[in-house]
Amino acid sequence: MALTGRQWLLVLGSLVVAVWVLMVPWGEARTPATIGMPAVLFCVMPLGALAFVAGRGWTALFHRVRSRDVLLMLAIAALNLVVTLLMALVFTSTHHAAANPLFDSLTTAGVFERILTFALMVPQLLGEELLTVLPFLALLWWLHTYAECTRRVSVAWAWLLSAIPFALVHLPTYDWNLMQCLLVIGTARLVLTLAYVISGNLWVSTGAHVLNDWSLFGFALIGGPVAQ
Repeated sequence: MALTGRQWLLVLGSLVVAVWVLMVPWGEARTPATIGMPAVLFCVMPLGALAFVAGRGWTALFHRVRSRDVLLMLAIAALNLVVTLLMALVFTSTHHAAANPLFDSLTTAGVFERILTFALMVPQLLGEELLTVLPFLALLWWLHTYAECTRRVSVAWAWLLSAIPFALVHLPTYDWNLMQCLLVIGTARLVLTLAYVISGNLWVSTGAHVLNDWSLFGFALIGGPVAQ
């Protein structure tokens, strides 16, 4: 269903608030009972805003996962691992690259903390997919409706531009290294977005993203110490 410009602004505004909720320090409010709250709110808030303006139309983002969708998840995850590693090698050959601090924290974490971290990746990565796909759809609507671009050109520009917010929210994680976020993280985002462009199913892009991140952090943990 078509949304108006004001409705899209409300949805995109909810993404800004959701990112703030995810990234703001919770301080004493972060307890064992609420430790997963930021990740959950990160995906629930934009979905709630979309449901507010679109009614049941928000469910159009999600479809039943079929066997071919699983194969697409695996293919995109594998492709992204290869592309990410190649881009990281190229980038580090000429620039300083910051490491994700989660690698170090997982290495020294206990078994329960590791399991919890991997479990909470699921709602957070669903939120990251919304952070990309909702701007992608908003840009697609604007480019096709108001800029009068063809659908193919609109998809291409929306695919490229929607990777920028994803790259920028990773700045605090990678020591505010703008080039690294735009080139390495942004390129990885372009690959992951292909899962949605091809399937039109947010479960597929989320599944590919989860498989990708679980693989990256899982490989890093092989042989790593476990805190008692």
